[in-house]
Amino acid sequence: MTAPAVAPAAAPGGDLRAPTADRGRGPSRGGGSHGHAPGKQRFGVMGVVSIVVLVVLAVLWLLPFLWSLATSFKSEADAAATPQTWLPAGGFTLQAYRAILEQGNIPTWLFNSLLTSIVITLIVVATSALVAYAFSRLDFRGKKWLYVATIASIIIPPQVLIVPLFYQMLAFDMVDTYWGIILPQAIAPAMVFVLKKFFDQVPIELEDAARVDGAGRIRVFFTILLPLSRPILGAVSIFVFIGAWNNFLWPFIVTNDASLLTLPVGLQTIKSAYGIQYAQNMAAAILAALPLILVFLFFQRQIIKGISTTGFGGQ
Repeated sequence: MTAPAVAPAAAPGGDLRAPTADRGRGPSRGGGSHGHAPGKQRFGVMGVVSIVVLVVLAVLWLLPFLWSLATSFKSEADAAATPQTWLPAGGFTLQAYRAILEQGNIPTWLFNSLLTSIVITLIVVATSALVAYAFSRLDFRGKKWLYVATIASIIIPPQVLIVPLFYQMLAFDMVDTYWGIILPQAIAPAMVFVLKKFFDQVPIELEDAARVDGAGRIRVFFTILLPLSRPILGAVSIFVFIGAWNNFLWPFIVTNDASLLTLPVGLQTIKSAYGIQYAQNMAAAILAALPLILVFLFFQRQIIKGISTTGFGGQ
């Protein structure tokens, strides 16, 4: 006959104590001894490989910029010497930057670029947001075909419109004016598409609740939609600003007055009678790119947030 099982001894107070072998053993956590502390991220092999690949790609992307930066601080003799080296034999110098600043009117060109780019950005963001809201929330006759036409205009190359735009500016007497530079760049169908897709994801219940409280469409747009759209509006603003700043062809065509030249156009007017000046060309490129680098450094969070989220994810 089998002996009856012996019940565990009762501790004082009536509590039953677990067997000694089980004391101090916490609950199993996912893989026993192979588990990791909560809140700590563990990188696997693929994570390490991804980081290495991203670092290599970043270095490859930075190499041309670093080479341009190094060349801009060389003398013209060292910049044209063969074989090329990162460290010039004659040492680094500011000769190329001094030549650029002495030959051109950099402050005026910089002011023109800033003025036109900022005004273009403000107009594009304002008009694109209003048009996108109308496509997203309003119902009107011809809405579908008008939206299709707006999206189809994205694929039209800007170079195709240069001649008709120039004749239009000529008819309006806007050649050699700031408005002649600004207005043809103040339409951005791609930004309408981006903002419309964002507005489609905003819950309509937020607007319905505001209308119950007596708010009209204009008030709903400015008090609800725009505050929720700050990430995407920031990203759109930066993209439009960069495009307007880098635009060379249209300002070059529509302006003849030296006092209205933008920075990319003005830097191209600085030519030397001694052939290609590599150090000066690199110095001009660095000067033109410097404001954009600063914009990205200060607003990179808005760019990443505007692209990676619709304004709700991750919050």
